[in-house]
Amino acid sequence: MKFSASRESILKPLQAVIGVVERRQTMAILSHVLLRTDKDKLSITATDLEVELVADTAVDSAVAGEVTVPGRKFYDICRALPEGCKVEVSLSGDRLTLKAGRSRFTLSTLQAADYPTVDEIVGEHSLDVAQTNLHWLIDKTQFSMAQQDVRYYLNGLLLESEGKHLRAVATDGHRLALAEIELAGAAKKNEQVIVPRKGVLELNRLLDDEGDLTVVLGSNHIRVDCEGVRLTSKLIDGRFPDYDRVIPEKAANVIKADRELLRHALQRIGILSNEKYRGVRLELDNGSVTISANNPDQEEATETIELEYQGEKMEIGFNVNYLLEALGAADSEEVELHITDSNSSCLIVSPEIDRAKYVVMPMRL
Repeated sequence: MKFSASRESILKPLQAVIGVVERRQTMAILSHVLLRTDKDKLSITATDLEVELVADTAVDSAVAGEVTVPGRKFYDICRALPEGCKVEVSLSGDRLTLKAGRSRFTLSTLQAADYPTVDEIVGEHSLDVAQTNLHWLIDKTQFSMAQQDVRYYLNGLLLESEGKHLRAVATDGHRLALAEIELAGAAKKNEQVIVPRKGVLELNRLLDDEGDLTVVLGSNHIRVDCEGVRLTSKLIDGRFPDYDRVIPEKAANVIKADRELLRHALQRIGILSNEKYRGVRLELDNGSVTISANNPDQEEATETIELEYQGEKMEIGFNVNYLLEALGAADSEEVELHITDSNSSCLIVSPEIDRAKYVVMPMRL
């Protein structure tokens, strides 16, 4: 195997796939990337057995072949080379040599035949989605995914195609985020899949704000082709909770507030909340809300802001981080918080945008 190309031609596809390569791996070959050359094309593959990324790039000249090299080292070398320099890569035995100007690097390799590949997608159907819409959909929901929860089906994002709509839902059991976009054409069939956390984060990193892409949904994998990079991720095999039952109806007690005003007040008061539980108390009264917090060091913070509220007086506690992330995801200048009583979930919506909803469970303080 042999090829030559500019530094940038190699670095760009490497940057697209390197996020999957873990520094500490149970299998040595998973810390490697697979290089495959054919005519004037170089293909770089990275996988962690759950997510696979394949990026293609054009090279000046190539001799067909394939081999795996340590991913992070190969990436760090290419990144450290001078801009615009010419890179020559060649394989001799089990050593890969990289030359650029007066620099020369020799890397160990492993057999390409031993590199794990993702199975073919079974029972597939596809959806055509604008990149900007899919990016928006993930941005508005991904923060509510669970991390390392024993309920493994929560450690990911639900994608649900239904007619002309694609919906994303994420929950960690304490809060929930739901967003929906309209597809250019109706989905061939209604389907629910759960994409694992890492697959969601890598996909979001690849998405641009221009162009369309095709999302292929299978019974065991999801595949997305995005401008020279192909992402394939295993799906989580599990049943996602019935999220419709979790989302409360709009309530009689409604806080209407300037989103930034409320967000900044919560950020200030949250500084003195308990570092472990992050609880803040909201005291609702006609035309105002008083936000307060304290911690085990006997420190306290309180702030009253004026807003539109004409419901019944009540006190309710929340994790301030959950409120802040939901408010940060809202797209409008004004938000509505619907609260039935002090023991019920809070529904956060934007009055003029009905495509996203956020639910936050209350805390006992």
